[in-house]
Amino acid sequence: MEQTTTRYGSFEDLELYRTAREFRKKMYRVAKSLLDTEKFVLNPQMRKAALSVTNNVAEGHGRYHYADNIRFVLIARGSVSELVDDLNTCEDEGYLTPAEVAGLKAEAASVLRLINGYIRYLRESKTGANLGLREDSVPYRVNDDDLSCSDALLAESPITDPPSPITNHPPP
Repeated sequence: MEQTTTRYGSFEDLELYRTAREFRKKMYRVAKSLLDTEKFVLNPQMRKAALSVTNNVAEGHGRYHYADNIRFVLIARGSVSELVDDLNTCEDEGYLTPAEVAGLKAEAASVLRLINGYIRYLRESKTGANLGLREDSVPYRVNDDDLSCSDALLAESPITDPPSPITNHPPP
């Protein structure tokens, strides 16, 4: 069976862009509904992050190299996460109900899935297969050993050692 490949002429053809655009519109409506006390803090922050998602998808699509495209889409992914945190703030401050926040977070998760799928597509593309652009996960664990001082830390610091004599050799 022959596999068909979808070609995209414009970033506007991407499902990711169309979905992110709808999410941006909703986040703009949330920002507009905030109290005047948030006029110079949360409101512009949310608007900038929401705009960053679609702007970075568009800019990445316009780049010649797969690596550039991936880099911009990764920035868009970070902006979606920032918006999720802004939604948490809206819920914490009582600007949105938990149900409203849950609905918007579900849409954010949908955008994140599309972003991750697009990144995977770019990485697996013929030219981009060997890019080596990976975000390796680092295991963040706190062990009991991490919380105690080791002997190496308690050893005398080289800074406190007596200084070595200065020589008057001319510079090379």
